[in-house]
Amino acid sequence: MKLITIQSSKSDWLDRVAGEYVEKINFFHKFELVHLKSAKVARDDSGLKKKADSDIILRALKPDDYVILFDETGKSLNSIQFSQKIEKMQTSGVRRITFVIGGAFGVDDAVKKRAQELWKLSDLVFNHHIALAVTLEQIYRAYTIIKNKPYHNE
Repeated sequence: MKLITIQSSKSDWLDRVAGEYVEKINFFHKFELVHLKSAKVARDDSGLKKKADSDIILRALKPDDYVILFDETGKSLNSIQFSQKIEKMQTSGVRRITFVIGGAFGVDDAVKKRAQELWKLSDLVFNHHIALAVTLEQIYRAYTIIKNKPYHNE
């Protein structure tokens, strides 16, 4: 399992949080966090930036990746449903689940077409640092639910 994200800036607090969650997730399942450097395109040219970042994502994907794209138009799941989907994929022969968080302006249609599923993290919109932290926490939470460990309280 891996999570691919476009990184346009670094943050010490996020590096610490991400490191902690990657370690926690790896206790349950092999997990890799991949930061791809955002394309050097002027921020005011959002269409070109979206296309460039999308091309970077597509190059990072492997043909056998089962891609779940986090997108504001995606399916809404609660934490139990999130964990059930992961468990079902892992028991049904999906070789590698690859989560993707796009760039600041989202992704183009090529990435959406490449994804097998589109999920949304929330009805709210988050910046990339928060989206990454929330995603990592939810993946960890999913494994604690799957493994019946005390963490998730209903």
